[in-house]
Amino acid sequence: MIYMDNAATTFPKPEKVYEQMDKFYRQYGVNVGRGQHNLASKASRLVQETRIKLKTLFNCKPEHEVIFTPSATEAINIILQGLTYNYDETIYITHFEHNGVLRTLNHLQEKYNLQIEYIPIDKESLSYDLEEIKYKFQEKRPSKVILNHASNVCGLITPIGEITKLAKAYNAEIIADCAQTAGLLEIDLVADKVDFLIFAGHKTLYGPLGASGFIMERSKALRPLMYGGTGVESANPKLPKKLPDKFEVGSINIHAISGLNAALRFIEETGIQNIRKKEKKLTLKAIETLKKHREIKLYTPDDIENQVGIISFNIPGYSADIIGNFLNENEIAVRTGLQCAPQAHKFLGTDPAGTVRIGLSYFNNLADIEQLDNVLEELLLEI
Repeated sequence: MIYMDNAATTFPKPEKVYEQMDKFYRQYGVNVGRGQHNLASKASRLVQETRIKLKTLFNCKPEHEVIFTPSATEAINIILQGLTYNYDETIYITHFEHNGVLRTLNHLQEKYNLQIEYIPIDKESLSYDLEEIKYKFQEKRPSKVILNHASNVCGLITPIGEITKLAKAYNAEIIADCAQTAGLLEIDLVADKVDFLIFAGHKTLYGPLGASGFIMERSKALRPLMYGGTGVESANPKLPKKLPDKFEVGSINIHAISGLNAALRFIEETGIQNIRKKEKKLTLKAIETLKKHREIKLYTPDDIENQVGIISFNIPGYSADIIGNFLNENEIAVRTGLQCAPQAHKFLGTDPAGTVRIGLSYFNNLADIEQLDNVLEELLLEI
């Protein structure tokens, strides 16, 4: 089967990820922070090395800390539910946030009467106007700004650095959801003035499921979401204040982290620029292929430079599910529906049925796109 659902999770993974995860359980599949023996020390070193690799990838400062979570959604919850809010304060989000953000904010909105504002964007070109954003911030000051770095529906890249520069004039806290961009686009935590960065290890970082997390400065105030054992200060009835222990409650998924470690080595050896270059080439080819069919309606930014390898389309008169099922019957895996981002579809005018979404990765090739073209031609002949 040709796999084009990489926005959900990348597949296949680099071979070294499989090798590392097999090696981990065969040679030292033990817990960290819960033993003084050599195997525990070896596992602890691997986890620490993975933290360092992530800090290097995002150009972190020494005072930044990496906290591992099972998913990006849990990382979002720890951050958003751990921050302090003033009643009626204004929070800006993009139109492309995932339900991990939307549902958490909905819960907090009821509690604090939060004023949720959308960062303005041109609906036709899918491009941000910084002057318009500047005016919007002047009109209603931001206290927090949540930025989806790349849409999991249409692939649009949000210019984080430019928007945070405007928001920091009001001392706003910046939360960047980089689930679809970490390991694909160069992200500079310091230059972009991001307070909290969320990553998903199983997407563009090419790691396994179960090793996601977030990065923050140790000095930032954030309440814990969960309580329990941390492997340190066990006699203390309260959680340790030190990071990452404060947020890594219970046994972390070291097996998945070991796979992420290998995935980060793959990215280091291949080079982010090369990964991005190949994905961009495939994305451009896929868009050109879809555009030649006049029956297909595309939902993509005008500028390919503002897009990752995620493309949404529909065939008017036919549901996304029907198209997705036909592709599946012809051995092509895509995602259909709302992709857990209902506001994006409201904005694009594709709700309630959603779209057909193609998600490309470094491991796709031009032959995959040619086969997609062949299958779509067959489908269009039938309808």
